[in-house]
Amino acid sequence: MDKIIIAIDGYSSCGKSTTAKGVAASLGYAYIDTGAMYRAVTLYFHEKHVSLSDQSDIKQALSEINIEFRRNKFGENQVHLNGLNVENEIRKLYVANKVSEVSAIAEVREALVNQQRKMGQKRGVVMDGRDIASVVFPDAELKVFMTADPTIRAQRRQIELMAKGEMLSFEDIIANIEKRDKIDTTRKESPLIQVEDAQVVDTSHMTLDEQIEMVCIMAELTMSKNAK
Repeated sequence: MDKIIIAIDGYSSCGKSTTAKGVAASLGYAYIDTGAMYRAVTLYFHEKHVSLSDQSDIKQALSEINIEFRRNKFGENQVHLNGLNVENEIRKLYVANKVSEVSAIAEVREALVNQQRKMGQKRGVVMDGRDIASVVFPDAELKVFMTADPTIRAQRRQIELMAKGEMLSFEDIIANIEKRDKIDTTRKESPLIQVEDAQVVDTSHMTLDEQIEMVCIMAELTMSKNAK
């Protein structure tokens, strides 16, 4: 069967990235974490004190950024920013607090969307983010929209941060999630939306294995339909 593009959009902390990784591994597809790309840009802007209101400053910084996905010895895809592994750093809350604001900048989105389209030209990719089905790959054969109860999302995020040694209050985490949701869904550039032909997956009461299995079944059905 011909390979397809699987576009997974949705809110933060719904399990998008982990599910996308599992689906890609199961199908033998490439996995592209677009959220990590925006986080890497956010980290660079933070480190270089880039003004988010200065277009020339933003354009200059973007010209200096090179983002790659490299597999470590365990086969895990990790983000490298200008040659440095930043996988752990980009997951910290100070980056999460700024990433939606940086993602809303037109120049940033244009630069990263162009990169993402190049990555998916040969198809056979699983890509997750906020605007994959609506902007990056509106012709994706399978479009999935993931959601979950905000309280459950905050609990998952807290567990994830604790595993990395970050102790943050539940109130701070849910405030961050609510802030990101508002920015993501109301921004002018490529807001988070559920496209008409997306299949909705509510992960509130699903295990990770169930999420991966559901999307894999959707992919197999889509490929079978396309093969006829």
